[in-house]
Amino acid sequence: MDVAIIGAGSAGLPAFRAARKHTENIVLIEGGTYGTTCARVGCMPSKLLIAAAEAAHSVESAAGFGVHTTNHTINGLEVMERVRNERDRFVGFVLDGVESIDEKHHIRNHATFLDNNTLQVGDSIIEAKTVVIATGSSPALLPEFEELGKCLIVNDDIFNWQTLPDSVAVFGPGVIGLELGQALHRLGVRIRLFGRSGSLKPLTDIGIRDYALDIFQKEFPLDAKANVLGMELKGDQAMIRFVDREDGLEKIENFNYVLAATGRNPNVKDLGLWNTTLELDSRGVPIYDPFTMQCGDSSIFIAGDANNVLTLLHEAADEGLIAGENAGCFPNMKQGLRRSPLSIVFSDPQIAMVGQAWSELEGHENVVVGKISFEGQGRSRVMLKNKGLMHLYADRESGLFLGSEFIGPHAEHLAHLLSWAHQQKMSIPQMLEMPFYHPVIEEGLRTGLKDVNLQLNL
Repeated sequence: MDVAIIGAGSAGLPAFRAARKHTENIVLIEGGTYGTTCARVGCMPSKLLIAAAEAAHSVESAAGFGVHTTNHTINGLEVMERVRNERDRFVGFVLDGVESIDEKHHIRNHATFLDNNTLQVGDSIIEAKTVVIATGSSPALLPEFEELGKCLIVNDDIFNWQTLPDSVAVFGPGVIGLELGQALHRLGVRIRLFGRSGSLKPLTDIGIRDYALDIFQKEFPLDAKANVLGMELKGDQAMIRFVDREDGLEKIENFNYVLAATGRNPNVKDLGLWNTTLELDSRGVPIYDPFTMQCGDSSIFIAGDANNVLTLLHEAADEGLIAGENAGCFPNMKQGLRRSPLSIVFSDPQIAMVGQAWSELEGHENVVVGKISFEGQGRSRVMLKNKGLMHLYADRESGLFLGSEFIGPHAEHLAHLLSWAHQQKMSIPQMLEMPFYHPVIEEGLRTGLKDVNLQLNL
């Protein structure tokens, strides 16, 4: 066998297609469920739930425009039916792609390394010149959740609900916890969101983080540095004892479910990596080159969530292409395209990070920071979406745009504009030469760029 790819998800499938351009002596191995994390339990079903929440919220906020509605209801059965049906449709597209692969090229079973080039797959032994690890990741569960039994859920479980529950406690104010927590709240579910470190991931800019926390705390209970005194199963509910952030009093609340959104672990612990020559980090993940995806100087490559660095679909697909290409033409490898970093949280307002994070730039004396508040921005106020704050980072000497962290209306679109500028290595003056229509939210971006440019010219 020339190439063996372990995992048929968002990284494994692109890796298979890329490697197959170089050889037909290739196999795709999958021991879990086909359908990709994104389509089954990630990007797409979560956005379906968020879309329902946005529809409900638009009805509730219509009075701000003088449009008054009465007797509107949220039918949990109908909400979840649409989520499941559309989710299954997206998964179906992925399954169609997998099923179109000739059976001789894929195996349904778990793979374990016996050495760098030998895999145990079920009862079979596969010798492969190169191997791509694309096994994805799984929700991380903390020990304190063990007592919650049937009340404990992860995001995978939500999208199989038949209807909406009355209450959910959410642990982890990161991307998953914030998106799903706010969506459930807007769909009439009583929620409380608990954090531990005080952070609001993925933000690293404290100014943006604090602004975002204030916005979300005004909408629903959120304690980013919660003092949780205990959790236990009481009958068919989870009882949580905690110190309330607002009044400092000890309280007890019961919830139908506890959603653990406390991160994800790379699926590498059962691969038998100890039988290889690979150097592993503290998480048991192979040390690899992010531009070739090669693990050390071996013939093994790793891509996607399995490396636990950039757990995003577009990054997984890019890494899969790079890993598959290099596995297929090994040892004649080349560096692949790594795009400008781009992260988006589909909360409301949305959160986005582009280019270098503030944690990478803080303390550098040549970095200037431009700011724009969306509270007074024209189009944002027109739409009653005027909540937001953006920080733009630039190099004082060259004027080069370095990155941005922000929260604001339609941040997903602003983030794409900024990521294109970052990847093209544009300067702030060059960005200001680009067209800005009136009246659009992007005019707020122009205001922030002008603020940066003013500092560059001081």
